[in-house]
Amino acid sequence: MGEEGEDVKPKLNIQVVHGGVQITIKVKANTPFKKIFEAAEKRFSKDPGTFKFTYDGQRIQADETPASLGMEDGDQIDANLEQLGGSFDASS
Repeated sequence: MGEEGEDVKPKLNIQVVHGGVQITIKVKANTPFKKIFEAAEKRFSKDPGTFKFTYDGQRIQADETPASLGMEDGDQIDANLEQLGGSFDASS
């Protein structure tokens, strides 16, 4: 162990934070975020599609991967409740 060949995909521990609670999800760098989103929503006992996920203030798309965003082990993403229209209007 400890020796990394070029075809070895490194595992990353991605921190997902929601409402002050942090969980860790271990993934391969080329894992699509769709799977990470599903795992995080399950761990937070939320329905699929409940959260929008951001990294460095940018929305993460389901088909992106940690590698495509240049993420490193221990990086954090934020899980925020998706704001879906409704009768409450904060702008008035």
